[in-house]
Amino acid sequence: MKLFSWIIKDTTFDFLKLRKIGYAISVLLIVASVVSIAVKGFNFGIDFSGGVLIDVKSKAGVVNVDEVRNMLKPLNLDELTLQAVGQNGDQLMIRAQADNANEESQRIAVNQIKEILGQDYTFERIESVGPQVGDELKMSGILASVFACIAISLYVWFRFEWRFAFGALIGLFHDIFITVGLLSMFHFEFSLTTIAAILTLAGYSVNDTVVTYDRIRENLQKFKKMPQYDLLNKSINDIFSRTILTSLTTMFASIALLVFGGEALRSFAFVITAGVIVGTYSSIYVSVAVLNWFDLRKAAAEAEKDVNPFGNV
Repeated sequence: MKLFSWIIKDTTFDFLKLRKIGYAISVLLIVASVVSIAVKGFNFGIDFSGGVLIDVKSKAGVVNVDEVRNMLKPLNLDELTLQAVGQNGDQLMIRAQADNANEESQRIAVNQIKEILGQDYTFERIESVGPQVGDELKMSGILASVFACIAISLYVWFRFEWRFAFGALIGLFHDIFITVGLLSMFHFEFSLTTIAAILTLAGYSVNDTVVTYDRIRENLQKFKKMPQYDLLNKSINDIFSRTILTSLTTMFASIALLVFGGEALRSFAFVITAGVIVGTYSSIYVSVAVLNWFDLRKAAAEAEKDVNPFGNV
């Protein structure tokens, strides 16, 4: 308990003192993400790329990947990928991406694979998606992510005011773009499950930001003469223990999924784990640091004047 005692008591760190270093880290991560996406692209799953995905389990024990590859080579499948999965080495994921294949040819490919592997393997999962459906799902996923970001920003705008909405929007796109870039860098599968994780991350990220913004707005009313720089630092420190404890709790669960959840949940767990780290950092060094560009007291006074143009009488 003593090890974590520092995060459950009041802190007095000067977080904004390091904001320029934070800007540099963010720019570096964004540039690295752009380069990785442009050069490596994404490891699109069957949901988006089209093709067949088969999970098999060997009845004889450890799978010899090279032997299975040689067995399937005569089928001339497009972009055949074999990957051993599971802790015991007796499971194999077979993926054949066929951009120009139709559903009939995919069905034939599945049947041929079953015939070649025979009774030595049990088929745990079989998925087949046509390329046209994959393109539609890809576009739907992108639109869902964009609309979610816009809706969240509008919510922050109506709840606070445009300066806060601007900071929240910058932080939100920062978190999502870097996390997506990390997916490309580490070649994790990009699928519908990944889109679900990204949307979950968007909600988590903005929740942390809104909690911080609530404290900033509260402190603006409570400490009328405190310099804005000090007020922002105080607001971050006020909720820092809550932020760290919440992030650690989420990370413990997502890391457990990453390690023990299996191949189907690996990308989802990675997005949540990486996103929580990036989102916790950005709630301070992006979303709050951006607010320091504006005169929040003047903005609050103007907003109060608009609500009550005649003042107190």
